[in-house]
Amino acid sequence: MTPREVLKKYWNYDDFRPGQAEIINAVMEGRDTLALLPTGGGKSICFQVPALAKEGVTIVVSPLIALMKDQVRQLKDRGVVADAVYSGMRRQDIDRIFDNAVYGNTKLLYMSPERLLTDLARVRIAKMNLALIAVDEAHCISQWGYDFRPPYMQIAELRELHPQVPVIAVTATATPEVVEDIQASLEFKPNRFVLQQSFGRDNLGYVVRVPESKDKQILEILKGVPGTSIIYVRSRGLTRQIALRLQRQGIAAASYHAGLDPKEKDRRQEAWIKGELRVIVATNAFGMGIDKPDVRSVIHYGPPDSPEAYFQEAGRGGRDGKMSFGIMLYHPFDGERLRKNWALSYPEISEVKRAYRALGSYLQLAIGGGEGESYDFDLVAFSNNFGFDVREAYSSMKALERAGLILLTEAIHQPARLQFIATKEQLYTFQIKHREMDKLIKTILRTSHGAFLNPVRVEEGELANFLGIELENLHRTFRKLAGEGIIDYFPQKDLPQVVFLTPRIDPDHVRIDEKQYRFLRERAFERIETMVNYAEHSGDFCRSRTLLKYFGEPALADCGICDNCRKRKTSVNPPLTPKKLYGDILTRLQEGDLTLEDASKAYGAVRQKTTAEAIQHLINEGLIVQDGRNLRLP
Repeated sequence: MTPREVLKKYWNYDDFRPGQAEIINAVMEGRDTLALLPTGGGKSICFQVPALAKEGVTIVVSPLIALMKDQVRQLKDRGVVADAVYSGMRRQDIDRIFDNAVYGNTKLLYMSPERLLTDLARVRIAKMNLALIAVDEAHCISQWGYDFRPPYMQIAELRELHPQVPVIAVTATATPEVVEDIQASLEFKPNRFVLQQSFGRDNLGYVVRVPESKDKQILEILKGVPGTSIIYVRSRGLTRQIALRLQRQGIAAASYHAGLDPKEKDRRQEAWIKGELRVIVATNAFGMGIDKPDVRSVIHYGPPDSPEAYFQEAGRGGRDGKMSFGIMLYHPFDGERLRKNWALSYPEISEVKRAYRALGSYLQLAIGGGEGESYDFDLVAFSNNFGFDVREAYSSMKALERAGLILLTEAIHQPARLQFIATKEQLYTFQIKHREMDKLIKTILRTSHGAFLNPVRVEEGELANFLGIELENLHRTFRKLAGEGIIDYFPQKDLPQVVFLTPRIDPDHVRIDEKQYRFLRERAFERIETMVNYAEHSGDFCRSRTLLKYFGEPALADCGICDNCRKRKTSVNPPLTPKKLYGDILTRLQEGDLTLEDASKAYGAVRQKTTAEAIQHLINEGLIVQDGRNLRLP
């Protein structure tokens, strides 16, 4: 099938969004490709469509387990054979998934970066009929990026196994330094293709408010801006508190955070997408991979710790092209909070080493052991056992992660599973002796096909309700059956996991690259100061233009719709004289060619028609030349 036929068959879209066709065509031609598309620009389509149009398997590298699971589920719902390998999975399950990718009909195989280059993965990937390597959230590959992940730097080693296979890297946020880093680290070939759409959004107005009461301000915003909203907050507790306050005001709202049961998260997300909930109050666990076009306001209860995070989250508003608002609520204390959190995020190196020593003791892991293994990790219990402040312990784990020693995953929900390991004859004999377990065993066999061949998922809550017993009694029964050698039982888990990327070394020999550590620390502080300055300074700068400048994108004019531009109405929208328009456009063209679309939007949506007329006049007078969709000087 052609890419367009794939798009129609699996997504029922008649055409691609701007930029997608060019990106997909480059991939289909076998060119290494970097796609920089704004939030909501359809990045996943750019690698999923060619994956289905090409023969063979596409490996998708993604750092977020929840996002991988969500994308795999969506693909399966569309009839695509997809699967994922990530930390915390059983060896048998990984074997089965790899076998399907080598010998079966798997089309997309999602993998977390730390799982890519294990000995097991390398052997199996070498045998695959690999069509494409896709790198999602590609900014994670760069130390200049806001979410640097050391395992990303090893992705290029895949190219040694399949030298002719092209790579596509996609991201929504990248500064010029990160753009260069991505291409260098992934060893892009000379015929590379890079497409960077403008991050500018003519229909998204950025606003900062410094209210006496943030809660009252939220009510005023929701009253003044009809439609669906996301409210981002910094803690799980706040999601519940704010959602409850909104409910008391008659607003359909719900909280959303990583600690919710997966089924409940899905239920709330679906209700919000369908419009049954007007407001979702969430931590930053919410939003990735969700394509809801009609979000009219994205409210931040306080500033995030980087422009990248803010730009991506605020950008979830107005994907349908209609006017929407990204509104930040700010109190001077918020700046101090960010700086304090920054200090806690980079503890003394001696504390980081102490945490590494304690981690080995906590997991009872011998020197030289653990490489590639995953371990459940209860951060609170760890901190209490070894006398760490919880926040500092978490930051030490992240420092060890940045040093390439471990990986700390987000909390992973793994439902309970079981497999019958007794023969059918042995099971029958057991049922005769233990009549009280007969109904349980028959129910599992009736509702879970293949339980003698592979571990099957068990919805323990539903099963306990059906049997009319307490959940804890069901757990005890499963443990007893496992002890009798009737089943293998794998209880439900909801903990984060620690993955050792290297064998555990003697804590006295741990080496943290102090130069890199200081560099990352300083970069993080710069991002925080950028956010504080953005929030605290108002009046004489365009917020959209400021954000675009951070990402290395020059804007010819103010947006005209942010709060600062609106305050300067008398100067923002004066009548544009032809002389000024012509001069500005000619000056810009002296710096390089300009696309017709970018030029017509140069003065924002409110002046697009006037600017387009000026461009046409310059063309008619022979002062500029239109070459296809590009403008240039004669």
